[in-house]
Amino acid sequence: MLMPRFFVNKSDITATEILLYDTAHIKALRLRAGDEFTVCDGCGTDYAVRLIESGGNAARAEILSASPSETEPSVALTVFLAFSKGERAEFAIQKCTELGASAFFLFPSERVVALPDKKSLANKLTRLNAVAKSAAEQSGRGIIPAVSACDSFESAAAAANAADLPLFFYENEQKQTLRDTFAAGPAPKSVSIMTGAEGGFSPAEAAFAAESGLRPVTLGPRILRCDTAPIAAAAAVMYITNNL
Repeated sequence: MLMPRFFVNKSDITATEILLYDTAHIKALRLRAGDEFTVCDGCGTDYAVRLIESGGNAARAEILSASPSETEPSVALTVFLAFSKGERAEFAIQKCTELGASAFFLFPSERVVALPDKKSLANKLTRLNAVAKSAAEQSGRGIIPAVSACDSFESAAAAANAADLPLFFYENEQKQTLRDTFAAGPAPKSVSIMTGAEGGFSPAEAAFAAESGLRPVTLGPRILRCDTAPIAAAAAVMYITNNL
């Protein structure tokens, strides 16, 4: 059973104590002095702690032990999501965080239905990073995946190609499966997955992605929604790499 989990900045951790500012969460969980819970530094280290006191805007907890987080997958998975309308990105980021994704990038593409302006993008990223943080806490993650944005499809493809195994999920790819792609080479330490918007990718984008080094793969014979595809892809990657 996972104990309550909090994320803090490394600067709030000393040799013996941790300072926490999320007193509202502590109060909501009805934690009292003497109760034990887990604190994570957001970089993969878990601390077993005992609450000393909580009041006002801060709380203090005594460090009982420290250890590497056991919940982080062995593969670093970066998810590239085309901009989508409504709350679809929130849902995808929440579930992919639970599955073990390490970072997210939103990007524009030809068939994006709703492209945010500069102000709305800033607000959107703030909201999505909060979603990732909440999902990381709930699922017992050792890190909080950061959510960022690329300014073009081309820059997103270049960033995705930095992974050991960059995967481009294209609805018109019929033959190359995820399992076959993994079997064709050594086990990767990092994987990127790139999925499209409501209308999918254009043929020109698919051609550019392939020329850039991304591996076109299929998620099967059915067309998945833009918020379902990254979740299915993330789950499949985690399964194939023995992280699920």
